[in-house]
Amino acid sequence: MIAPIRQWPLRDRLWLFTLAPILLLLGLLLFLPPDGVQRSNWAQFVGGFHLLTIHFPIALIFLIPVLEIAGRSRRFHHLRASVELILALAVFSAIASAILGWFLARSGGSIGSLVVQHMWGGFFVSVCCWLCWMLKGRFAGQRLDVPYFSALILTVVVVSFTGYRGGQLSHGATHLTEHMPGPLREWLGVTKQEEKSPTAATTPDSSFAARVEPVFAQNCVTCHGPSHQKGGLRLDSYEAVMRGGKSGPAVKPGDPNNSKLFQRISSPHGSDNVMPPPGRTPLSADQIKLIGAWISAGAPANSTADTVKSAPVTAHPAAEVTFTEIDEAAVAKQRAPFADALANLDKRYPDVIAYESRGSAKLTINASLMSSKFGDDDLAQLKPLYDQIVDADFSNTAITDRSASNLAAMKHLRTLRLMRTKITDATVLALSGLSELESLNIFGTEVTPAALKAAEHLPELQHLYAGETKIAVNVSLPDALKGKVTF
Repeated sequence: MIAPIRQWPLRDRLWLFTLAPILLLLGLLLFLPPDGVQRSNWAQFVGGFHLLTIHFPIALIFLIPVLEIAGRSRRFHHLRASVELILALAVFSAIASAILGWFLARSGGSIGSLVVQHMWGGFFVSVCCWLCWMLKGRFAGQRLDVPYFSALILTVVVVSFTGYRGGQLSHGATHLTEHMPGPLREWLGVTKQEEKSPTAATTPDSSFAARVEPVFAQNCVTCHGPSHQKGGLRLDSYEAVMRGGKSGPAVKPGDPNNSKLFQRISSPHGSDNVMPPPGRTPLSADQIKLIGAWISAGAPANSTADTVKSAPVTAHPAAEVTFTEIDEAAVAKQRAPFADALANLDKRYPDVIAYESRGSAKLTINASLMSSKFGDDDLAQLKPLYDQIVDADFSNTAITDRSASNLAAMKHLRTLRLMRTKITDATVLALSGLSELESLNIFGTEVTPAALKAAEHLPELQHLYAGETKIAVNVSLPDALKGKVTF
């Protein structure tokens, strides 16, 4: 008959109780994986500690084989007495670091194969550490603990793989081979990826591939490449750039000043919105102007380099790339009529409402941070700000078709995200009057093909994200929506 748990030895009880956070971590990875959506600042703050804690379990895990090997000599035999304690610390720190890593990936808007492999690697490191800890106690005193040493070798292999994937996330896929000496590279058969020079294109060629893509490859693909996509945005091909990310299109052809990509790369260095983020090498002024000129020329896939070079001159004035100083007084005057309402709503919904930019009176809403705590009544509270809202994200909230009329009242919306909400065709039909709407995301809703009739009459619509809805992939699309619907 099995004895009650409280009668078990303390070591056995600790083994059992440690399984609870491991199972919690497994549930988080299975049911709440990263999806490219940015969430609460608090969650991102907590997740940031992953970068501080990750090296502690790694150091402990690599210390254990050293102690085991040294402890087999008579002179250092006493070192082995500390192994079990170090294993226990490795277990708890590995679990804590893996959970913090989940917070960072889930809330920071990261997706991609590298993220998935690194997260699952962290889970298996925790499991392997726990297995080593258990086997060390079970086979203590034996001359050769084959199960324990086998598990220890496996743990070292798993943590090495996981650490390598983490390095690729932080420093790029080629971080170990980028500066490898030539003789060693040749001996190992590692090929060096030649970098393209964005200034080398002087002959007719694809303006994107010859001039713009090298800038992205050099500065952006670590976080926006095939294996890792912050915000669901990839910048490693023309098609990916034009497709945009979770927040909608990144490029508005012919209008760099209203293109999110250009807004981010041209933000003041050190600001929260600048890309590449603070701590990484910013784009040079020439690179920023090059991308702005490419967008100003219509963001072409194929045209001569000279077309891009001369784009700011030939493009209409509204699309020229400008770096004007912000008139603080003028901006304050534009914001004054709704400043009090915004202040009150900001207290009620912290981190949900923000200005589009430092020099704008337009607003962006990200209620997805509140998840199911934000519903129809909350959306109605934003009424004093409706005329200023140009970007709204209500994904994963509790809003329903009751909010259809309120959404329709946001006449200046350019981007609207309603992912995984309870809206139906009624809401989409109500949006037919949004003449400025460029991107609509209804992913994971109950919307049917009947809603396409309303969508085709949105004059500025460029992107309709309809995956996991009742709209089949092979549905017959109206001519006005062909090439605009993504499943």
